[in-house]
Amino acid sequence: MQFSIQREVLLKPLQQVIGVVERRQTLPVLSNLLVVATPGKVTFTGTDLEVEMSASAEAQDIKPGEVTIPARKLFDICRALPDGSKVDFKLSGERVTVSSGRSRFTLATLAATEFPIIDNLELIERAGLPEATLKDLMDRTAFAMAHQDVRYYLNGLLLDLREHVLRCVATDGHRLALAETALTSGGATQRQIIIPRKGVLELQGLFESGEGNVELEFGRNHLRVRRNDVVFTSKLIDGRFPDYEAVIPIGADKEVRISREALRGALQRAAILSNEKYRGVKLEVSPNKLRIVAHNPEQEEAVEELEAKTGTSDLSVGFNVNYLLDALNVLRSDEVLLCLRDGNSSCLLRSPDSEQSRHVIMPLRL
Repeated sequence: MQFSIQREVLLKPLQQVIGVVERRQTLPVLSNLLVVATPGKVTFTGTDLEVEMSASAEAQDIKPGEVTIPARKLFDICRALPDGSKVDFKLSGERVTVSSGRSRFTLATLAATEFPIIDNLELIERAGLPEATLKDLMDRTAFAMAHQDVRYYLNGLLLDLREHVLRCVATDGHRLALAETALTSGGATQRQIIIPRKGVLELQGLFESGEGNVELEFGRNHLRVRRNDVVFTSKLIDGRFPDYEAVIPIGADKEVRISREALRGALQRAAILSNEKYRGVKLEVSPNKLRIVAHNPEQEEAVEELEAKTGTSDLSVGFNVNYLLDALNVLRSDEVLLCLRDGNSSCLLRSPDSEQSRHVIMPLRL
């Protein structure tokens, strides 16, 4: 196997796949990248047995073949070479030589046959949508995923496919984030899958603000995402996601319509004097006014008063201020709607003119 490639062309696929490769591995081959040279292009693949990422680049002077090369060393060498340099690869026996100008590096390799590839997908459903739309859905919801929760099915993101609509849902048991979009193709069957946290973070890092489309392939145990020269595959969390629709409050008829930026600024200021452990703030609603109150064990107090469109009176409910701020940060409208029922019920937070992005926050006893 041998090929020649420009440094910048090589660096892009390496940057896309390197994040998948863990620094500490149980199997030596997992710290390597699988490099496959075929006529016209070279494909680099990294995996940690849970998530697999493949990215391709055009190359010249190719002699087809495949081998695995130490991922981190190859990436560091490529990154350290001067801009515009040409990089030559040549495999001889169990060593690969990487040369550029007067620099030459000889790396140990492992056989490509040792590299574990996820090839059996058992395809059940396909769906297509713009890359920017999928990135937006994930950005609006992924922050609400649980982290190392014993309820392992919460440590990921739910993709809920239903009648040409795709929903992303995440919850950690204290708050829930939901965003949905119509699909450009496919998605006629109903299907729910949970992508693990690492897969979600890798996908978010992969997306560019491009105009292209991505194709989702739903397998029995895997999700595959195809985009131009990149193929991402992730194992799925084998568990049942909670009935999230039952969590969305029904009959939350006490509405508060308020400027998103004004509310966000007031919450950020009140948070300074909130209890560092519970991060609680109290929302007190009265006609055309929202009052935010925060206390801490040092008997300090913050009070913020805001104008709001509401006819509700004598309603007081506590929330974790961080959860409110996280939701406000991903809503895009100038105004937001807080839908409340009573002092012991959760709050539904959304844009006044759209239900495509909804956030549910559980109350906090203060």
